[in-house]
This record gives sequence, structure tokens and C-alpha cells, in this order.
Amino acid sequence: MTPTSSTTPAATASGPTTATGPASASAANARDLALAHYAARGVLEHVLARHGATFQQQVALRAAVTSDVPQTMDDLVTQVQGSLKANPADIRTTLDELVAKNLLVADGAHLRPADAGRELLAAVGAETAPISARIWGGIPAEDLAAAGRVLAVVTERANAELAASNG
Repeated sequence: MTPTSSTTPAATASGPTTATGPASASAANARDLALAHYAARGVLEHVLARHGATFQQQVALRAAVTSDVPQTMDDLVTQVQGSLKANPADIRTTLDELVAKNLLVADGAHLRPADAGRELLAAVGAETAPISARIWGGIPAEDLAAAGRVLAVVTERANAELAASNG
């Protein structure tokens, strides 16, 4: 049977379907990439909400926690902007929120992760690990490698477009 892209209630919830299940032979496109991103992000945001955190706060906190050297606010703004393409003023507000929640601590000109910030990331990671295993489990390694290569090219090209439009 040939995959169909009709929009039935089942297809709306999980994407194009066939009589035997999800369509798998169609070429990926920008909409597919966006839908996958927002579905995965929605799962993470659901977990983060239970911990009183936002997606942008988690990205900023992770940037501070995973850094090998102390970061200034400007350093963290640059890192988060590189990841999320968010407005620098909004990122500064997010960093201020993390300080107010005692998840980041001001140490002179630097912001360092507080124990509570590390604990939050560990709790969210522990909660999302089994979900991620269910989402990613069973996908052949060669498919993941191909997807990784494609996503790297898309990211590089989109970043180049952003740089050209800003410069």
C-alpha cells in the first residue's frame, strides 16, 4: 500500500499514516523537521513545567553547568543566543530569573551554577531519560547517522542565512 498524506484524526495526531502504521518512505522536509522539534520540545517543556522552569531557563542553565570555565552574563547570552536565536534582552531576563530562583549565583562578574541549578538539571534529565529512550529507541543507527548529517547541514545553512540577514 502506498503511504498517504490524508489528514484523518489519527494522521493529525501522529503524522501521515498507512494501513500498516506511520509512513516512513517519504522524504523529510522543513515542516517534518519543525513538527519533530516541537513534539520533542513539548515533551521537555511538560517536564520542565513540573519543576517550575522554562525551556529557555533550562538552556541557559545547561550552558552555565556544562562550561569548563566561569561565564559572564555576556558569555551566557552569546551561548544561548547561538542555540536559540533569541533576543539578547530576553536572555538577560532569563538569566536574572535563574539568579532570583537561586539556580545561578553571581560571583563577581561571573554567573556560576548553584547546587540547586545542578540538581534541577539532574532531576529533569532523570525524568526525561526514559521518555527519550521510548522516543529514540529502535531507530537504526544508520538512520540516526543520516539524520545527524542532514540536521548539521540544515543548521549550518540556516545559521548562514541568519548571519547574512543580520549583517
